Amino acid sequence: VQLVESGGGLVQPGGSLRLSCEASGFIFSNYNMGWYRQAPGKEREWVALIDSTGRITKYNDSVQGRFTISRHNVRKTVYLQMNNLNSDDTAVYFCCLRRGGTSVAFGQGTQVTVSS
Repeated sequence: VQLVESGGGLVQPGGSLRLSCEASGFIFSNYNMGWYRQAPGKEREWVALIDSTGRITKYNDSVQGRFTISRHNVRKTVYLQMNNLNSDDTAVYFCCLRRGGTSVAFGQGTQVTVSS
């Protein structure tokens, strides 16, 4: 299993970023996927989840209405569109493979910093 995130960076408050995660080493279209994040000094928390078809999504209350998770099964890629970012969104963002309701593999992460 390999998960490679990209798209992080420095953005001003109120700005937007789109993260991507390219997957390989497993049958992507068979599995639910998700995004987690870890802020400095805090535990990793889940951000958004998506089922294998892309039809069912779930969001942490802290990002509901601002973030959108999506996937492209032919490209084997999962995305996280992040809008109206604020300083609380500063974290390393990780893509994850879900199996049996558990996150079983993570990518190396991509840094998102929200600052003026």
